Amino acid sequence: MELLIIKNGENYIRVKDETFIQCGIEKASVFPCEKLDMVKGYIKILKAKGIKSPAIYRLVIREEPLEMNIDY
Repeated sequence: MELLIIKNGENYIRVKDETFIQCGIEKASVFPCEKLDMVKGYIKILKAKGIKSPAIYRLVIREEPLEMNIDY
């Protein structure tokens, strides 16, 4: 599975109610690839707000069984 995510340097961006918050990956907003145009619009807004290096990244998620000795 691939999703889009916005980074600014080492920080990630959370989009909430038209507000942009720098955060860790666990709080970052993710977007389906079909929303690329919307994410590009967010980049323009971030640049207009003075954020110097916002960039779009592809977040690749892979699902596989956890092969550990776990007691259920």
